[in-house]
Amino acid sequence: MALLDIDDLSVTFYTDDGPVHAVSDLDLSIDKGETLGIVGESGSGKSQTAFAIMGLLAGNGRTRGAVRFDGQDILGAAPKVINRLRARRIAMIFQDPMTSLNPYMRISDQMAEVLTLHEGLSKRDAVARSVEMLDAVRIPSARERISLYPHEFSGGMRQRVMIAMALLCKPDLLIADEPTTALDVTVQAQIMDLLGDLQRDLGMATILITHDLGVVAGFCDRVVVMYGGRVMEQGPVDPLFARPAHPYTRGLLGAVPRVDDADARMVAIPGNPPDMAAPPEGCPFRPRCGFAGDDCRTMPPLVAFGENRARACQRAVERVTA
Repeated sequence: MALLDIDDLSVTFYTDDGPVHAVSDLDLSIDKGETLGIVGESGSGKSQTAFAIMGLLAGNGRTRGAVRFDGQDILGAAPKVINRLRARRIAMIFQDPMTSLNPYMRISDQMAEVLTLHEGLSKRDAVARSVEMLDAVRIPSARERISLYPHEFSGGMRQRVMIAMALLCKPDLLIADEPTTALDVTVQAQIMDLLGDLQRDLGMATILITHDLGVVAGFCDRVVVMYGGRVMEQGPVDPLFARPAHPYTRGLLGAVPRVDDADARMVAIPGNPPDMAAPPEGCPFRPRCGFAGDDCRTMPPLVAFGENRARACQRAVERVTA
């Protein structure tokens, strides 16, 4: 049984201008100890999928479908049920450490609060465990620095603090939403190496949400490619990157600079992402796809092929993969 199993998940936000369909008919799963990457342009539904799992959608958001964690359906569960799972079994690293930490609270108070709330530790014991976790994420002089405020840390150090907070209760599933945003490439590599080490030490599953296909290639077991709130393609990382089976996946890979081929040119995907308040008919990628035809006005199902791969494409698959 999968640790997390999402079945037919849809997320809709009701606004004054009408409904916005952020996620539509999403199916995905992740096993214990596995690393799953979710990639796609901004607005593709990656973060809203994570917020739906965590029960953190905005007040005007509504969900349909099922999200089963360890066999228990948690979508729309009572707040006390979700609160018992958060941090203890499912944790999340939010996208921007600059705004995710409370600037008015010392790091010690913010970290200790997690353990006093979820594990009933005393403040003294909670701070001691927090120092151990800061040591684990390689913050120098953690015992002295834990009493500082967030603004006294660099961006990379604040990201390490966020990772430490997420892992305090040793969760079964970690959701990392753009964990290397706004960090320079050296710090990005350090953060991803750190996450890999901690994942192996704790045996947890990880969902990595990112724009960076290079990070996915080096860190993930499987990848899900999303566009317009839907899954376009999914499968193991190596074969999917070597032989993309959807025009959108090929477009994403074509826009990545190649250091191994000096003559390779980056090719931008024409057009703009769809307006999810008025999504295009059928496949959301149809207006930007060079292979689209009239039959693409009907959204194709996600069809399995090859070894543990699936794609949602009506046309031109053979030409795309050739």
